[in-house]
Amino acid sequence: MIDWSIEGSSFGNCNCGYGCPCQFEDLPTHGHCRGFEALSIDTGHFGDIRLDGLRIALLYAWPGPIFEGGGELQAVIDERAAADQRDALERVLHGEETEEAATHWWVFRAMSDLLHPTLYRPIDLDLDIEARRARLSIPGVLTGEGRPIRPPHSDGEHRVRIQIPGGIEFELAEIGSATSRSGADSAIALDLSDSYGQFNRLHHSGQGVVHA
Repeated sequence: MIDWSIEGSSFGNCNCGYGCPCQFEDLPTHGHCRGFEALSIDTGHFGDIRLDGLRIALLYAWPGPIFEGGGELQAVIDERAAADQRDALERVLHGEETEEAATHWWVFRAMSDLLHPTLYRPIDLDLDIEARRARLSIPGVLTGEGRPIRPPHSDGEHRVRIQIPGGIEFELAEIGSATSRSGADSAIALDLSDSYGQFNRLHHSGQGVVHA
């Protein structure tokens, strides 16, 4: 395999309730799975190709639980990326050059029958993990916003985390509320409102999550 590593800050939103059952090996809130993740890469490489400072996103949908398959994926890659960087990032997002089941990207690809054409667009991501706040804009493709969970009985903010020491996506994630809408250029339709929002550091390699 080609040696690669990507580290950065990630924001995601899916259609499940605030306690996404996937993180607890349970079935999706509504029986199916649909959402996205976006990542701002601080440092990264794919072989000799540097990936620092680029951004990526992945839209996904499954008709049932992810492990039953039949899903679809669409990658979005920073339009600033050069041709070799685009190829590298697409391969990583499609689970290539990765040990079997080592990352969630590998699993997503294995459980998907349809890969939509990759899009190359400007990706504007403003993210504060600890504050559980994010704004995402990909022209024509996707807009998203994340905020803290607001209790129904007060005007305060509720803070909760999910920790998965042996996870294939993250070790620790802040959980909030997120809303997102897909655009006309997206092959995967999203229309989510105040559902599961995830804010986390991500550090992956071809061998899986890189532990600190």
